Amino acid sequence: MKRVLLAGGFGKMGQAIQAQLAQTEDLELVGILAPHPQAADVPVFEKLVEIDVAADVWIDVTTPSTVFENVEFALAHGMDAVIGTSGLAEDELEALKQRAKQYTQHVLVVPNFSISAVLLMHFAEQAARYMPDAEVLEIHHQAKLDSPSGTAKATAQRIAKGRAAQPNLVGIGQASRGEAIEDVPVHAMRLPGYIAHEEVIFGATGESLHISQDSISRDSFMAGVVLALREVDQVPDLAVGLDTIMDF
Repeated sequence: MKRVLLAGGFGKMGQAIQAQLAQTEDLELVGILAPHPQAADVPVFEKLVEIDVAADVWIDVTTPSTVFENVEFALAHGMDAVIGTSGLAEDELEALKQRAKQYTQHVLVVPNFSISAVLLMHFAEQAARYMPDAEVLEIHHQAKLDSPSGTAKATAQRIAKGRAAQPNLVGIGQASRGEAIEDVPVHAMRLPGYIAHEEVIFGATGESLHISQDSISRDSFMAGVVLALREVDQVPDLAVGLDTIMDF
């Protein structure tokens, strides 16, 4: 039985994780960190210094402004960490990697817990070997704080990694072409009615390829959450992406 401490337990994602853990036999929720506490079946803490329960894994679905300090605390207190909050800078990731080594713990950063989103990124990397010209469109709900999403950024990086030839760069960098991430234009939209949608469009002479993924509800993330919590101790110090614990 793994004991889990949940940071950000009363947001929409946090509440879904609470419900999932309640029905997962080998994972036990032992505490929640939240700045605005609500009633729960486990202890709820407003501040890090108040936490007085032991846990094996910390899962963080808070905000980019708090996640780094939260995970530093978790590692220093003997917990592995699953980070479901996007927005960490490269220097922060490197710092957490060094902390994980220092404390002999494990950190798994998950831009997206959706299995279908992970598969989309995997397929996009394979396609980029043969079709280097690609653009990414992502649409999320209006409350999402970061833009473009961590998933879209990771997808662009996977496309760049998979390329065997350079893309046609005409127009990249113009304001209307989206943010260029490793020479992959990424377009972000925020609209009501959406949870998460991502589409990668590849173009080549005389043909195109579209790979798309939709999360219809937050239930779609729960299989990935459970997988990450179960397998986080299998990654070396710090790893990024659910695919690092999947058998590709």
